[in-house]
Amino acid sequence: MPIGHAVRLLVLLGASMPWAVPAQQADAAATAPVAATPTNAGMFRDAEDGRLDMSRWLLEHRGFLPVPIIITDPAVGNGGGVALAFFHRPAAASTAGEDGAPKMVTPDIYGGGAMRTSNGSEAYGVGASLHFDDDRWRYRGGVAKASFNLGFYTPGTLLPAQKIEYNMDGLMSFQQGFRRLGDRDLYLGLAWIYMDLDVGFDVASDSDRFQPFELSKRSSGLGLSLEYDSRDNPFTPSSGWLGMVEGNFYLPGIGSDATFQSYRGHAYSYWPMGRHFVLGGRLDARWANGDIPFYRLPYIDLRGIGSARYQDTRAAVLESELRWNLTQRWALIGFVGAGRTWGRHNSFGDGASQVSKGAGVRYLIARQLGMHVGVDYAWGPEDDTFYIQVGSAWR
Repeated sequence: MPIGHAVRLLVLLGASMPWAVPAQQADAAATAPVAATPTNAGMFRDAEDGRLDMSRWLLEHRGFLPVPIIITDPAVGNGGGVALAFFHRPAAASTAGEDGAPKMVTPDIYGGGAMRTSNGSEAYGVGASLHFDDDRWRYRGGVAKASFNLGFYTPGTLLPAQKIEYNMDGLMSFQQGFRRLGDRDLYLGLAWIYMDLDVGFDVASDSDRFQPFELSKRSSGLGLSLEYDSRDNPFTPSSGWLGMVEGNFYLPGIGSDATFQSYRGHAYSYWPMGRHFVLGGRLDARWANGDIPFYRLPYIDLRGIGSARYQDTRAAVLESELRWNLTQRWALIGFVGAGRTWGRHNSFGDGASQVSKGAGVRYLIARQLGMHVGVDYAWGPEDDTFYIQVGSAWR
């Protein structure tokens, strides 16, 4: 759902987020080694190769990373904005992974951002990703205010798909805490997700197409999650994998106008292939049950496909990405993915797969963090667009 994307775009300001609208949940999960930098190195130059590098600025001087938000998503039109992400190295020295090797605690990240698009959509918010007690505890969350002009597409099973234009305006909050389980790279999480949104249609009679519960204004849910993360770093991984399952339960007793449940299971894996190549794989499945507001339905989330263009009560995505490290700093990537929705309007076998593909370029902007930045160009069944990326494109 696009509004959920906006929350994570402006609220979860982990540097692993791709800044294209709407963006989605950051994965500031695993820990990464942070090597000491000689004091005689330039503020924005790396001591090893003399190239442009922001490691010292971000980690030793509490500097900020200005992230341009370039918006090209067909769902909201063209536009832009900016986010400022501040980094802080926790006081804790290190923690050990499952193999016993020491790992530095991931830097704390906090900041804010704002954006606006050509169709009048806008959003602004603040958020943070924090670590406590040698990374035994983690926090992700924040608050955003947004007004989005979007389109909901009818299923198009018997008649051609029709776009219903609507506006959503309101406040959104996402709060999530994690506790490490023993000495493993395994975390148990508890979340609270709250949205208070006014829904208006360009054509007032379009509201008659929906059931009353589908137009619910307020949703409030508590969620549980289990996350395992063995990636070598949370920004641009080259090895290891991330797996997470989560369920969120929305009930009137905790402030929700509708009763429904949303679930997600996803896994990202990275395999180094020699010195120059890294192959990545992504499997992502979402489903929902109960009296689901139409703007909270699962959808296909792939670069090159407009946000919420394909929705139903079930959605699944399979994607692969190959990174070619041309030098220590520069890399090229290619990616291809396919997604499908089903549930309310058709069975899995009757659904049609939507395919997108693309290519991109990356630059290692912070060597001590293993963080790349770059741009992707992607094309899908209807549109083509580009994305500014900070860290991994997978969230």
